[in-house]
Amino acid sequence: MTKPHQIPGLDRRAFLVASGVGLAGQAFRPSAQAETGVKSANGRATAKSTILFFLCGGASHVDLWDLKPDAPLEYRGPFQPIETSAPGVRLCEHLPLLAKQAHHIALLNSVGATVNTNDHHAGYYHNLTGHVPDPTFLTQGNNRTPYPDDWPYMGCVVAAKRPQRSGMPNAITLPYKPSQAPYTRPGQFAARLGIKHDPMYVFGNRDKPTEFRAPDLVLSSDVPGKRFGMRKELLSGLDDLRRDLDQFAAVQTWNSQQERAISLLTSTATTAAFDVSREKPETIARYGATINGMSLLAARRLVESGVPFVTVFWSEEDEKIAKKCLSGGGWDTHGNNFGCLKDDLLPEFDRGFSALIEDLADRGMLNETLLMITSEMGRKPKIGDPRSGGVTGAGRDHWTHCLTDVLAGGGIRGGQTYGASDRFGEYPATRPVTPADVTKTVYHAMDIHNLEAFDNQNRPYNLLDEGKPLVELF
Repeated sequence: MTKPHQIPGLDRRAFLVASGVGLAGQAFRPSAQAETGVKSANGRATAKSTILFFLCGGASHVDLWDLKPDAPLEYRGPFQPIETSAPGVRLCEHLPLLAKQAHHIALLNSVGATVNTNDHHAGYYHNLTGHVPDPTFLTQGNNRTPYPDDWPYMGCVVAAKRPQRSGMPNAITLPYKPSQAPYTRPGQFAARLGIKHDPMYVFGNRDKPTEFRAPDLVLSSDVPGKRFGMRKELLSGLDDLRRDLDQFAAVQTWNSQQERAISLLTSTATTAAFDVSREKPETIARYGATINGMSLLAARRLVESGVPFVTVFWSEEDEKIAKKCLSGGGWDTHGNNFGCLKDDLLPEFDRGFSALIEDLADRGMLNETLLMITSEMGRKPKIGDPRSGGVTGAGRDHWTHCLTDVLAGGGIRGGQTYGASDRFGEYPATRPVTPADVTKTVYHAMDIHNLEAFDNQNRPYNLLDEGKPLVELF
């Protein structure tokens, strides 16, 4: 296995200018074929964009999507399922706004993402790439950093397979990069596809949620436009001196990143797409003026601007929730699971995600925009985590053996539940699927079927051999 490394001679901040990512991967090039048809081979409309909403921490599938009201008390918890706008589809009682949009969604209640580490790093990697984590995740656990030869994030595969349009990046991630270095989560990067396909990271502000900052898309206050032009000319001169180094793939990749950065810096359309404050006050209120709600609104603006893949990672940097739930501030509810869900997590989630579905539908964009919700894991159906006081702590531990994914739009037939877990919600029982199947379903929705790529020796390989698309959902 290739060891993690940095490309020598390239400044880390300079990479941030171009993509918001400090990770230098190997410059593998994808297949030259870009698949962009408006219609798929069978005439089905093709999704133009995907918005993936990742509930960082491990959202409790048995408390949101797959409630077990008839299970023993030590499993079922206090929440009750409610009827929705879709007959037969039931959601948690604390998702009343989303219940009105259930005719648009499909619940995949039988995703079996078992990994032998049962931790966050492996869960991210498995559900974001579709690939089973390799043995290094077992030996290193949460110390396992992203590797240059990891399998690429599904959003980066889409970015590589779609042509660049309108000067916008093909993959954008907001409002932060999970997690704090040196514990950055693997699976969210292009890795072996090469850093030119990495997402551009856009950072939100919890205290000022309508403000987003794309690293270095705004010139420093001491760099007026004239000085920027002079710096560009100077950069061109320095590049001439490096001409003899162009044989190296790393330098060639760096040059393309420079061009990308300059293009973004000089594009008013790019920065306008991130400006959520341009929205009507009632729209902002409908999404909820929080960092997560505004990230979903920004995602809608970005797909309107033609970005093929937008990722919203639920912001975990909430000290109140971290203390209350004995977690990192997100959905990792080791303690007080039910109080944290009812009072904090579910109201914000319900408002924001229901608004996104409603907004896209009202704008006639839902059929061409695939929405997906996933997480690194579910929560243990049996209540009580030894790390937080056992049963009296009312928490749920990690559980990678079963979780629910949610799909909507992008040709998905709404108002359906696919598969089922057992009576405790512990394991898939009918129509079991894997993260590879779900990843292939995303590719299918966007009419991406050619998953061939080439390494730096021009040898072909397949980006995801496992899994098959769940065509019954469409």
